[in-house]
Amino acid sequence: MTEIILAVDLGTGGPKVALVRLDGEVLAHELTPIETTFLPGGGAVQNVDDWWQAIADSTRRLMDLKVADPKDIVGINCTGQWGSSIPIGEDNKAIGPCILWMDARGHQYSQEILGGVGPIEIEGYGINKAFKFIQKSGGAPALAGNDPLGHYLYLKNEEPELFKQTRKILEPVDYLSLKFSGEVKASPASMILSWLVDIRDLKNPKYAPDLISLLNRDPSKLPDLVPIGSKVGLILDSVADDLGIPRSIPVVTGLPDLLSACTGSGGLEDFEMHMAISTTSWLSCHVPFKKTDPFRQIATVPGVMKGKYMLANNHDTAGICLQWLKDSLYKPISKLSSEVSGPNGKVRGKSDNMTRDQDEIGYQDLDLIAKNSKPGSGGVIFTPWLQGERCPVDDRTLRGSFLNISLNTTREDMTRALFEGVALNARWMMDAVEHFIKRKTGPIRFIGGGAVSDVWCQIHADVMNREVRQVSKPLLANVRGAALFAGISLGKISSSDVAKDVKIGKTFVPTDENLKVYDELYGEFKKVYKAQKNMYKRLNRHGGPFDDKESQ
Repeated sequence: MTEIILAVDLGTGGPKVALVRLDGEVLAHELTPIETTFLPGGGAVQNVDDWWQAIADSTRRLMDLKVADPKDIVGINCTGQWGSSIPIGEDNKAIGPCILWMDARGHQYSQEILGGVGPIEIEGYGINKAFKFIQKSGGAPALAGNDPLGHYLYLKNEEPELFKQTRKILEPVDYLSLKFSGEVKASPASMILSWLVDIRDLKNPKYAPDLISLLNRDPSKLPDLVPIGSKVGLILDSVADDLGIPRSIPVVTGLPDLLSACTGSGGLEDFEMHMAISTTSWLSCHVPFKKTDPFRQIATVPGVMKGKYMLANNHDTAGICLQWLKDSLYKPISKLSSEVSGPNGKVRGKSDNMTRDQDEIGYQDLDLIAKNSKPGSGGVIFTPWLQGERCPVDDRTLRGSFLNISLNTTREDMTRALFEGVALNARWMMDAVEHFIKRKTGPIRFIGGGAVSDVWCQIHADVMNREVRQVSKPLLANVRGAALFAGISLGKISSSDVAKDVKIGKTFVPTDENLKVYDELYGEFKKVYKAQKNMYKRLNRHGGPFDDKESQ
């Protein structure tokens, strides 16, 4: 098999570009980090020009490697973050930054539209409004404002001139499809978090006019819908020539990373569970029904397989907790006096107000450090709610913490506690998922950056009491999934080919001696939320004590 797909995975950390053969083999790939700008009031944006420059540069460099004949490229597909918003103008060019999925500046406007009137509410929503959304789209916009509705309302109310110039508002994968093809299109998959698509009939999903009206949305600013897996268009000649790839390559509808991860994990059957740990985390599978649990924030959305739904749920901060740990606890100590520093920060002398630089530490080092603490981390518990939480509780005021620290607590204990805290959170979500699907989960396919760590894989197996199957090259699951989805959509391969070609690297089974330790910790972990949720609400009611508008 020589046919390949040019696949792009636009994560929050930056775009990954890959050349993927249709048997799932990633021939070459490149990741370019992109900075996120955090703004007062809960804002988070990225420069979309940086995205495209990185994608174009990466594509050209990959083609220069000559690992494949350019003539073998048969399709292009983009996957990545979702629930983000890009305003484009009349010339189909972006006229503002991408408002990221974590941007909650529109929360007050979302609450005004969605909030209940009178005593009958569901988790803060007016019951009639919630029912209409759940009945048709499977979920509802977030009261916290960190989704397409909140972004739309923020632009409309806080940046009216920009809003007036906005022709369409696109999701990131649809924006990238536009950059490749020149076509402004979306699919029911890319528009999931708008909650404006009636998905009761998966053969004919379409925008629901009454839901659009209920949210006071301007329908003219919504992109036209095309079916999931259809061709958006052909690559623009100018783009093909600039990237050094053939003309007339079809561009397939983009996918949220939830869907491409499913394909990239190889688990396409009903109830065949996969778990991803990247910036965020989720636990998902195909299911043969449409259902919503508004109390635990789990819904079903259009799946990769035709006529099937997929579970949608999310932990807001998972893998990014490890990055936070690395950048905070293990950041190299800077020089306090440049006068005694030599080239590259090397110490030339001694100073009372200075200490020795540490070498930059990597994620593999954190694995080794975590292994130096016993399971249970000496009783230390870490809550990984650094940006709030969504599932199984939708509470944007939650924050992370280390609990039960003593004078005997070591940095090794705190490091392992962070690994374990993310896994305890995953078990909390698994309980909610099992309640939702009315059955116990089986073995779990593990993908994403978190799955690279054997230590984390074993911790998840022990904490969740489930066999964890580490998918081969787990960091590449999403670009692999985007490519395989394009192959299925273009009729080049079948779903059975995907199940056969995606390999499992290692399998981790629960350790009997650790189960008791983690069962006890899990019981206390759940009690932390109940005991402290009101404190978090008081401290973070405006996004944080130093982040409310009155103090800016």
